[in-house]
Formats: sequence, structure tokens, C-alpha cells
Amino acid sequence: MRIGLKQVFVSLFSVVVLGACASSGQDLPQVESDQISAEMLLDASPLAEDAELVDLSQIDILEFSPEMADFVASQIKEHHGDAGRLQRLLYAVMGEDNFELIYDETTRTAIATCQDRRGNSLAFTNIFVAMARHAGIDAYYQEVEIPPLWSLSGESCLLSKHINVHMKMNSGMVRVVDFNIHDFSTSQDTRVISDNRARAHYFNNIGAEHMLGGDTLLAFNNFRQGVLEDSTFSPTWIKLGNLSRREGYPEYAAAAYLRGLEVDEDSLVAMSNLANLYQEQGQTELAAHYKDLVRAHRMRNPFYRYQLANEAFVNGDYESAIQNIKHAIRLRDNEPRFYSLLSFSYLMSGDRQAARRWMKKAESVADQQEEKEKYNYKLELLMGKDGGKK
Repeated sequence: MRIGLKQVFVSLFSVVVLGACASSGQDLPQVESDQISAEMLLDASPLAEDAELVDLSQIDILEFSPEMADFVASQIKEHHGDAGRLQRLLYAVMGEDNFELIYDETTRTAIATCQDRRGNSLAFTNIFVAMARHAGIDAYYQEVEIPPLWSLSGESCLLSKHINVHMKMNSGMVRVVDFNIHDFSTSQDTRVISDNRARAHYFNNIGAEHMLGGDTLLAFNNFRQGVLEDSTFSPTWIKLGNLSRREGYPEYAAAAYLRGLEVDEDSLVAMSNLANLYQEQGQTELAAHYKDLVRAHRMRNPFYRYQLANEAFVNGDYESAIQNIKHAIRLRDNEPRFYSLLSFSYLMSGDRQAARRWMKKAESVADQQEEKEKYNYKLELLMGKDGGKK
């Protein structure tokens, strides 16, 4: 699948709650998780299989080749301002007949993406940041939080992050290039991050690819490098825990999950994995403790309350839907879909006036014209032929 101006994709850096895993290290001496330091997780882990640790620090995800420099020079004219150079670069990289990037599931450096003309969204972001900087555009990596997806039971969830490009124009304006099949929304939580943090994402992705491929040592070395790049990046500690758990080292898994929770005290995935791991180990009190933390956390999460409201709406319990979605709005008041669901809940409960009011709110909160038009259309449907009278 080629990438064009209308076809831009995202790769999710996901961490999920795991079930029971394979065991291969049960004959080794058991070590209590509270005795395993962060240094031990990185430098004395049984995952290293007594092999020499590989130094991956020399990998440059933004390495720039002469071919890339020639391409940028052929497309960007020096007399353009940075806004003009950005526009030219966008057409050059994502135009239908120019660079011809093809989406696949593999994470690549900028130079490898150029050579192979393919990659996932992080690969595309790497090459775009590298080219933008070479063209004199002030480009940074930006981390985007994706709302969690909950299982029907609410006991597990999928949490995702992806990265896009944040650019500061000389005019003071900010431009964002997002390799996402869905339109980027300004209501999503974002933050500009350092190149080291972006490198942590890269090694986290590469490690996950090796873990899925069954190469434990390569996976461990990449997770280790990711932590060395940014020790506050919780997803890599959690992936390291998943790998330890899969290979039969539950104490090392627990230590890694606990480290992930230490650097991000709101990490629901770390809590969930700890609850499941302790349950497997027969440590019921610890399992119950982390299950309680998960329950308390999810009830404070606006997207979980939104999901509860959605389920209540589908089941015809409109009063519960209204209560849950109002709670979600109190926690997060810039999500138009929250107001839209509230509107339809009032409509189904017979209050058309409230339904119209909340759909107007959804339209006003929507940040993009296409999205505003969608909610305006829904509002017109609610108005019906009576001119808006109740």
C-alpha cells in the first residue's frame, strides 16, 4: 500500500495485559522481585542467556544519506520560507508519484526507510523529521496519547501511543504532520519529546518485533537500549516484564512491571499485569491489591466511563448512560463524541430539547471542519421538520 497525501497511517506502540505465558526458567534459583534492581534487570537478567550484551547506542535513527540530501535539494528551493519548504516537502514525500513510500509493519531508521521505501508510521516519522531538519525546518517528535480501548469485561485494556511531527514555523505558527489513517485531533493529549525519547520508542518497537519473532536475546537487547535511552518510558519496562514472564522468570517480570509503575504511577497496564502475574503465582493478597488499583483507576478514566455509557445506551438504560457520560465530561470536557452520546441518550429518554442542546455542544467542541459538519448534520436530524420545537 503506497502512502499518499490522502493515505497516511499510524503504528501503535501498544502494551497489552498478557495471559499465562510459556515457562523455560523454572529450574533456576528463584529471586524475590524486591531484590532485583533496575541495574540487575538490564545487566544481570537471565534473558541475556550469558551472552555478551550488544551496544546499540550507535544506531542513529535520523542518519542522513547523500541520496536523501540530493532528494531534498531537488525538491526544496532556498528562496522558499519555512512554510513554503514544508509544503514542498510534504508533496515531495507523500505525493502520488514522487517518493512512493509503502506502508508495512516494520520499524526502520530514516536511512533504511529511504533505501527500502517502506516502513510503519515511526519509520515515516523518522525520515520526515530528518528531511525537515535538513531543509531548515524546526521539526520535533511529538508523542500522542491514544484513548484506551477496554475489553467488554473491563478487566483489560489496550493502551497505545504514537508519534507525529511537531514543527515550529518562523511565523510562530505550529504545524503537525501525523501519519495516521484517522484525522489527528487536537483534543488528544500531546507533548513534544526529546530525540532520546523518540529513540526509546524506536528500540521499544524493534524489541517488540523481535519478541513476536521469538528472538529473546535480540528483543532483550533492544528493550535494554530503550531503557538506557529514556528510563522514564514505562512501556519498555512493561515489555521487558512481558518478555521475562514469557520466558519463565516471574520475579524479573514483577520487578520490571514495578519499575514501569514507579516511573508512571498511573500505568494501568503495569497494574493489570502485576495483578495477573500475582494471581498466577498464588499471591492472592497482592493480586487483590492491584486489582483494586485497576478498578479505582478505570472509574476515574473518562474513556472507561464513556464505554460504560455506550454499553448502557445499547442496552436501553439511558439514565445510566447519562450519568456515566456526564461523569466522563466532568473529567474531560473537550471530547465531542461524549456530548454526542449524551445528546442521543437524552433523545432516547424523551428529552429532545436537551438532546439538541448537547449536540450543539458537540459541534462547538469539534476541532476540525469536517467533524463540525458531522455533528451539525446530526443536529439537523434532531431538529427534524418541526423547526426545533420540542
